[in-house]
Amino acid sequence: MNRRLHVRHSAIRHVAVVERTVVSDSRGCFARLFCEQELLAIGWNKPIAQVNYSYTAKRGTIRGLHFQHPPAGEMKLVSCIRGRVWDVAVDVRAGSPTFLQWHAEELSEDNGRALLIPEGFAHGFQTLSDDVELIYCHSAQYAPQHEGGLWPFDPRLAVAWPMRHTDISDRDAAFTQIGQNFQGVAW
Repeated sequence: MNRRLHVRHSAIRHVAVVERTVVSDSRGCFARLFCEQELLAIGWNKPIAQVNYSYTAKRGTIRGLHFQHPPAGEMKLVSCIRGRVWDVAVDVRAGSPTFLQWHAEELSEDNGRALLIPEGFAHGFQTLSDDVELIYCHSAQYAPQHEGGLWPFDPRLAVAWPMRHTDISDRDAAFTQIGQNFQGVAW
């Protein structure tokens, strides 16, 4: 099989970096964004339910950290098609040996990487350039009644955001610190 996607596993089980093979010639280039057959080996075993797009204008903006409670848990494959982001996945799986640990990757239009974020993880990012565009493949429909979030600056998480934030939504800024009673989400 002619593989177009290459997987690098992170230190957190099920979080994976997907690197694309880009084929270029005088006309331009081609890269595969998603391949069910190739991603099956790393746990993507559901159809794509939604493909979403986001645009963020200003460098330093933080979006997230968002997750879906069961039964609306979802996997995401996040790709940056313009600009650069610091993409973060935080383990919120109850009972996980890596509970509340995070993994981050720089995704950019130039490096061709995507981050595979499994069910039971919160996701967020910080823009490292102006005019950032992301494409998200989701394994489940968005269910606002099952949405949860973590405060991006929670000292218990200690996410190493690469720069001072310049913008954050009121909703994301209003998430509270993780309390001692937070046990995570069932998975």
